[in-house]
Amino acid sequence: MTVGPAPLDRLLVRNVVRDVIAEAAPEELPLVNSLTQLDDATVVRQLLRGRRRREPLGFGVEEALALATPAVWLVLNEIAKKATDAAVDGSARGMRALLHKALRRRKALPAALPPLSREQLAEVQRQVLRAAIDAGVRQKRAVTVADVVVARLAMSVPDTTTPDDGPDDASSGVRKRQ
Repeated sequence: MTVGPAPLDRLLVRNVVRDVIAEAAPEELPLVNSLTQLDDATVVRQLLRGRRRREPLGFGVEEALALATPAVWLVLNEIAKKATDAAVDGSARGMRALLHKALRRRKALPAALPPLSREQLAEVQRQVLRAAIDAGVRQKRAVTVADVVVARLAMSVPDTTTPDDGPDDASSGVRKRQ
Protein backbone atom coordinates (compact mmCIF):
# COMPACT_ATOMS: atom_id res chain seq x y z
CA MET A 1 0.00 0.00 0.00
CA THR A 2 1.47 3.32 -0.99
CA VAL A 3 0.48 6.48 0.75
CA GLY A 4 -0.19 9.66 -1.16
CA PRO A 5 0.98 13.05 -0.05
CA ALA A 6 -0.15 14.08 3.39
CA PRO A 7 -2.05 17.27 4.08
CA LEU A 8 0.32 20.08 5.00
CA ASP A 9 -0.65 19.91 8.66
CA ARG A 10 0.14 16.18 9.01
CA LEU A 11 3.72 15.09 9.52
CA LEU A 12 3.64 11.38 8.75
CA VAL A 13 5.92 9.05 10.70
CA ARG A 14 6.79 7.12 7.53
CA ASN A 15 7.93 10.30 5.76
CA VAL A 16 10.09 11.42 8.68
CA VAL A 17 11.64 7.94 8.93
CA ARG A 18 12.44 7.99 5.21
CA ASP A 19 13.99 11.48 5.41
CA VAL A 20 16.07 10.58 8.46
CA ILE A 21 17.32 7.29 7.05
CA ALA A 22 18.11 8.88 3.68
CA GLU A 23 20.42 11.29 5.47
CA ALA A 24 21.79 9.25 8.38
CA ALA A 25 21.78 5.65 7.09
CA PRO A 26 21.17 5.64 3.33
CA GLU A 27 22.14 1.97 3.01
CA GLU A 28 18.89 1.19 4.88
CA LEU A 29 16.67 2.92 2.28
CA PRO A 30 15.73 -0.37 0.56
CA LEU A 31 14.35 -1.57 3.89
CA VAL A 32 12.45 1.68 4.45
CA ASN A 33 11.09 1.58 0.91
CA SER A 34 9.82 -1.95 1.41
CA LEU A 35 8.26 -1.04 4.76
CA THR A 36 6.43 1.96 3.30
CA GLN A 37 4.56 -0.44 1.02
CA LEU A 38 2.82 -1.76 4.17
CA ASP A 39 0.31 -0.03 6.41
CA ASP A 40 1.67 1.43 9.64
CA ALA A 41 0.15 -1.20 11.92
CA THR A 42 1.82 -3.99 9.94
CA VAL A 43 5.16 -2.19 9.95
CA VAL A 44 5.05 -1.73 13.72
CA ARG A 45 4.07 -5.38 14.27
CA GLN A 46 6.94 -6.55 12.05
CA LEU A 47 9.46 -4.31 13.73
CA LEU A 48 8.33 -5.25 17.23
CA ARG A 49 8.37 -8.94 16.37
CA GLY A 50 11.88 -8.56 14.95
CA ARG A 51 13.04 -6.68 18.03
CA ARG A 52 11.87 -9.50 20.30
CA ARG A 53 13.55 -12.10 18.11
CA ARG A 54 16.55 -9.86 17.35
CA GLU A 55 16.06 -10.90 13.72
CA PRO A 56 13.89 -8.23 12.10
CA LEU A 57 12.30 -9.08 8.78
CA GLY A 58 14.37 -12.22 8.27
CA PHE A 59 17.76 -10.62 8.73
CA GLY A 60 20.40 -12.26 10.88
CA VAL A 61 21.53 -10.97 14.25
CA GLU A 62 24.57 -9.16 12.87
CA GLU A 63 22.45 -7.12 10.48
CA ALA A 64 19.78 -6.52 13.12
CA LEU A 65 22.31 -4.93 15.41
CA ALA A 66 23.22 -2.31 12.83
CA LEU A 67 19.73 -1.15 11.78
CA ALA A 68 18.62 2.32 12.79
CA THR A 69 15.29 2.12 10.94
CA PRO A 70 13.41 0.09 13.59
CA ALA A 71 14.60 2.37 16.40
CA VAL A 72 13.52 5.53 14.59
CA TRP A 73 10.19 4.15 13.34
CA LEU A 74 9.15 2.65 16.67
CA VAL A 75 10.01 5.76 18.72
CA LEU A 76 8.23 8.10 16.31
CA ASN A 77 5.23 5.77 16.10
CA GLU A 78 4.95 5.77 19.89
CA ILE A 79 5.00 9.58 19.95
CA ALA A 80 2.28 9.72 17.29
CA LYS A 81 0.22 7.15 19.22
CA LYS A 82 0.51 9.13 22.46
CA ALA A 83 -0.56 12.32 20.67
CA THR A 84 -3.59 10.55 19.20
CA ASP A 85 -4.48 9.03 22.57
CA ALA A 86 -4.23 12.44 24.22
CA ALA A 87 -6.52 13.94 21.58
CA VAL A 88 -9.09 11.19 22.12
CA ASP A 89 -8.86 11.55 25.93
CA GLY A 90 -9.41 15.27 25.59
CA SER A 91 -12.70 14.79 23.72
CA ALA A 92 -16.02 13.75 25.12
CA ARG A 93 -16.00 10.17 26.48
CA GLY A 94 -19.10 9.22 24.52
CA MET A 95 -17.37 10.14 21.27
CA ARG A 96 -14.64 7.55 21.88
CA ALA A 97 -16.88 4.58 21.07
CA LEU A 98 -18.27 6.33 18.01
CA LEU A 99 -14.79 7.26 16.81
CA HIS A 100 -13.52 3.73 17.37
CA LYS A 101 -16.44 2.27 15.45
CA ALA A 102 -15.98 4.70 12.56
CA LEU A 103 -12.24 4.16 12.33
CA ARG A 104 -12.61 0.39 12.42
CA ARG A 105 -14.63 0.49 9.20
CA ARG A 106 -12.15 2.59 7.26
CA LYS A 107 -8.51 2.04 6.59
CA ALA A 108 -6.44 3.46 9.37
CA LEU A 109 -4.74 6.73 8.59
CA PRO A 110 -0.95 6.73 8.59
CA ALA A 111 0.56 7.72 11.93
CA ALA A 112 1.17 11.45 12.13
CA LEU A 113 3.28 13.49 14.50
CA PRO A 114 2.09 16.68 16.19
CA PRO A 115 4.23 19.81 16.40
CA LEU A 116 6.66 19.36 19.30
CA SER A 117 8.10 21.86 21.75
CA ARG A 118 11.84 22.19 22.35
CA GLU A 119 11.51 20.09 25.50
CA GLN A 120 9.63 17.40 23.61
CA LEU A 121 12.24 17.43 20.84
CA ALA A 122 14.96 16.92 23.44
CA GLU A 123 13.02 13.95 24.83
CA VAL A 124 12.59 12.51 21.33
CA GLN A 125 16.34 12.83 20.84
CA ARG A 126 17.01 10.94 24.07
CA GLN A 127 14.50 8.22 23.18
CA VAL A 128 15.86 7.70 19.66
CA LEU A 129 19.43 7.64 20.96
CA ARG A 130 18.53 5.10 23.65
CA ALA A 131 16.53 2.92 21.22
CA ALA A 132 19.29 2.97 18.61
CA ILE A 133 21.98 2.05 21.14
CA ASP A 134 19.73 -0.67 22.58
CA ALA A 135 19.33 -2.02 19.04
CA GLY A 136 23.10 -2.28 18.72
CA VAL A 137 23.75 0.79 16.59
CA ARG A 138 27.22 2.20 17.30
CA GLN A 139 27.30 5.24 19.60
CA LYS A 140 28.53 7.71 16.95
CA ARG A 141 25.94 6.60 14.42
CA ALA A 142 23.17 6.55 17.06
CA VAL A 143 23.97 10.16 17.95
CA THR A 144 23.87 11.14 14.27
CA VAL A 145 20.52 9.42 13.76
CA ALA A 146 19.02 11.07 16.87
CA ASP A 147 20.31 14.48 15.76
CA VAL A 148 18.86 14.05 12.26
CA VAL A 149 15.47 13.04 13.71
CA VAL A 150 15.35 16.19 15.82
CA ALA A 151 16.50 18.38 12.93
CA ARG A 152 13.79 16.92 10.69
CA LEU A 153 11.09 17.38 13.30
CA ALA A 154 12.27 20.90 14.12
CA MET A 155 11.88 21.87 10.46
CA SER A 156 8.17 21.16 10.84
CA VAL A 157 7.63 23.38 13.89
CA PRO A 158 5.54 26.40 12.91
CA ASP A 159 7.27 29.72 13.28
CA THR A 160 5.69 31.55 16.22
CA THR A 161 7.63 34.78 15.79
CA THR A 162 5.65 37.78 14.66
CA PRO A 163 6.91 39.69 11.66
CA ASP A 164 7.80 43.33 12.04
CA ASP A 165 4.85 45.24 10.68
CA GLY A 166 6.65 48.58 10.76
CA PRO A 167 7.37 50.58 7.62
CA ASP A 168 10.25 49.47 5.39
CA ASP A 169 11.21 53.02 4.61
CA ALA A 170 10.02 55.78 6.89
CA SER A 171 10.11 58.31 4.06
CA SER A 172 8.00 56.27 1.66
CA GLY A 173 5.38 55.07 4.15
CA VAL A 174 5.41 51.67 2.41
CA ARG A 175 4.75 48.79 4.77
CA LYS A 176 6.29 45.34 4.55
CA ARG A 177 4.26 42.75 2.69
CA GLN A 178 3.61 39.44 4.39
